[in-house]
Amino acid sequence: MNDYLIDIGINLTSERFRHDVSEVLQRAYAARVQQMVVTGTSERESHRALELCQQYDSQGRHLFSTAGVHPHHAKDWGYETATVIKQLLQSPTVKAVGECGLDFNRDFSPRPVQEKVFEQQLALAVELQHPVFMHERDACERFIAILREFRDQLPAAVVHCFTGEKKDLFSYLDLDLHIGITGWICDERRGLHLQALVKDIPADRLMLETDGPYLLPRTLKNKPADRRNEPAFLPEVLSVTAACRGVTPQVLAAQTTACAKAFFNLPDLLA
Repeated sequence: MNDYLIDIGINLTSERFRHDVSEVLQRAYAARVQQMVVTGTSERESHRALELCQQYDSQGRHLFSTAGVHPHHAKDWGYETATVIKQLLQSPTVKAVGECGLDFNRDFSPRPVQEKVFEQQLALAVELQHPVFMHERDACERFIAILREFRDQLPAAVVHCFTGEKKDLFSYLDLDLHIGITGWICDERRGLHLQALVKDIPADRLMLETDGPYLLPRTLKNKPADRRNEPAFLPEVLSVTAACRGVTPQVLAAQTTACAKAFFNLPDLLA
């Protein structure tokens, strides 16, 4: 049984990690978070994510990344962007296309532009047969409509940081999507509905993530003064999620680790 965790979404390129990446990683490993997927959110950040993985994990067994353009940055998609992302995806360290999708909550990029850029990244994932790491907020209907046109040709796709309602969850499960759960589930104010829903996610489609430096679990004891979330706190997400599903943390750790390894095609850890 796998006795370690995989954080499938950590924004290690954030400025909030700029001065202590090595220490953050050491705390993660000490907490049994042994593999992490660093999120790429733009051309620049996707490059930085890959470079960070190569800098801090020369053996290529602990750190991996994604390459893509977040809907907030869709307006920055240029003529060469698809080529750049495609080149990054040639690296064995880069495991998925994304973070891509739709965000109709903040609308930092015009909605038609978001949709076009999402479609282009899904097409790229189909071409290269890479899984997709996706973001959706207040856009479920359009998100599903676009994704449905590509789903049968995609090897796998995950809705990361799921915070939606029951109808959204079952729409995603009907498309055979994976679901990423964050510290949102630890929030006694905003996460109550998620605590009830998480038991409905099949074990082979559930993965865990911190989305650090964001979404510090509110149930965490001895919270850091700067409120920064990091991979070492993933066991708190595990504990709360396991309780909601009525299983032990050990069982859920084994399930979610096996699921993430298969989804991202991650290597076995050295004994």
